[in-house]
Amino acid sequence: MKIFNTRSILQEKRWVWIDSDKGISIILVGFGHCLSILQNRGLALDSYPAITYLSVFLYGFRMPLFFIVSGVFISGGLKKKGLKGYSLYRADAIFYPLLIWGFIEITFSLLTSRFTHNGTTAISYVNLLIDARKTGHFWYLNSLFFISVIYAATRTWLKIKPPQQLIVGLALYTISAYIHINDLNAGSLTDIFEYYVFFSIGDLISNTVLDQENVRRFSSFKIFFPLLALFLVLQYRFASYNMHGGPDGINYVEHKMPLFFLLEALVGCMISVSFSFLLQKYNALRFLRVIGFHSLYIYCMQIIIMTIARIVLVNVLKITYVPLLVIAIWTSGIVIPIAIYNFCMQFKMWWLFTFRQPKTNVSIAKNTHAEEIMAPLKASVVN
Repeated sequence: MKIFNTRSILQEKRWVWIDSDKGISIILVGFGHCLSILQNRGLALDSYPAITYLSVFLYGFRMPLFFIVSGVFISGGLKKKGLKGYSLYRADAIFYPLLIWGFIEITFSLLTSRFTHNGTTAISYVNLLIDARKTGHFWYLNSLFFISVIYAATRTWLKIKPPQQLIVGLALYTISAYIHINDLNAGSLTDIFEYYVFFSIGDLISNTVLDQENVRRFSSFKIFFPLLALFLVLQYRFASYNMHGGPDGINYVEHKMPLFFLLEALVGCMISVSFSFLLQKYNALRFLRVIGFHSLYIYCMQIIIMTIARIVLVNVLKITYVPLLVIAIWTSGIVIPIAIYNFCMQFKMWWLFTFRQPKTNVSIAKNTHAEEIMAPLKASVVN
């Protein structure tokens, strides 16, 4: 059995830097999820402030990056599939996993609520659609699906081009900032308004970042190191604010300092992309490409897997050493979802991830949407 499907993924003609970038991002997301899983469990997290600080320091730019990468490919998607085909594809590739894995995770939380007191109720199923933040990390899939469909419709029907879409995105971002600053509740609309601008930026820069000559031109340490210096300065200030964020906690800058968050997110995205360009140039850290290929499926299963790992390690094996728990749970939340996904695809349980049966399971990399989820269209570049 191909547990990680490594050979097929690395041999497939794909955008190497995008897979690497997604791999970096989902690993950072996993680190944040790992710490949230360990909080309020009677563990001595306060004894390891460096771990908490690192999580806050690396927060902020991870999710905007996913929206930008998705936006990079919308023009090609519409040209290839048309509005109807593109919308159906997004429903299959994003909305369907949202419903399936959202249902699985909420059901799991309901069944364990008497032991964990997690506050999950039956209304959580409805919140997957109307107020996805209340379901935890599934807000991302909700926002990405609706943003991509709305953006595609306005581009097709209203002929709103990328520069104008950016203006629309900035206007919506302003509305989301007003909602956050005044502690209002607009349900899932808040995230749709906030992240639309990042999706539009992806579309606006698509011709630049998908040009191989530009990729080679940008694959330079002369670009990377100045960006790194700016990134470190901004993240230091960002972390300082969020470490004392009061009721907003780690989201303080995002909710109360929207202009600074926009700057921090864009610089963070630039340094991540610049580093991924270098990885492609030197063919380095190839395992990131495998992780990035599976990024959506990791995201869907991560909380469930990490919760189970924590129960086994803490409650059954009685392990309380925080650094060991972080490494073990973080790793399990990356590796195990990849293995589960490939197992399911090879044993005809594809319906857990897509409503369209793959034509064959000989090469998983060629027959699923994985390369199209957070980087939606396969590209013609060599490894």
